[in-house]
Amino acid sequence: MKLNCDLGESFGSWQMGLDASAMPHIDMANIACGFHAGDPDVIARTLALAKQYQVSIGAHPAYPDLQGFGRRSMVLSDSEIINIIHYQIAALEGMAKTQGLTLEYVKPHGALYNDMMSNPQIFNAVLTAIASYHQPLKLMILATAEQDHYQHLAKQAGVSLLFEAFADRRYTDEGKLTPRSQAGAVLSEAEMLQQVQQLVQSGTVTTQSGQKLALKADTLCVHGDNSAAILQIAKIRQLLV
Repeated sequence: MKLNCDLGESFGSWQMGLDASAMPHIDMANIACGFHAGDPDVIARTLALAKQYQVSIGAHPAYPDLQGFGRRSMVLSDSEIINIIHYQIAALEGMAKTQGLTLEYVKPHGALYNDMMSNPQIFNAVLTAIASYHQPLKLMILATAEQDHYQHLAKQAGVSLLFEAFADRRYTDEGKLTPRSQAGAVLSEAEMLQQVQQLVQSGTVTTQSGQKLALKADTLCVHGDNSAAILQIAKIRQLLV
């Protein structure tokens, strides 16, 4: 199971995350494209780090919401969703090419990711954006109990999916992430490591009600927000060896 991490989310003099410390431990870098975070200098530095450590790169597009860090939903038409995704992917892909790198996948960010997983119309718009891009790209989405359904839709569109699980989030019985507003939604370090070990050994997670839920995950999302998170990534990496 590969580790993916959201990176390149600094902007101007505002710093977010410890990208240089996280990059050596991960396999896949989801790089912000400027709409929720990131700027040309940050993107260039993040791509250079990915190249240095031979990390696969993916676009991390969002709603156009710098003030809200892409965490606020927006009401957009299908064509608007498609166009903002194309715009962001193209920006990152172009900068990647100048460093001899190839964009491999797309993982929507924040509210766009959550809306995609809860609203079929938005998911179809995102899927159309990926399918109509000028080169094949995989789409990373949440691993849920409905994976067969999403696979069917993606196959019809000619898009390959990557399913991700979250190391530090509690799951609902339906296989969704427990909202952060609820107690216990974010796991402690001990709980997180236990969840990762359970995923690796049995392909399951224990939900908020205590049920075991099967998840087929290709990749595991980790975070590099601070020094404690970096140490956690290193511990998770050891569990995957």
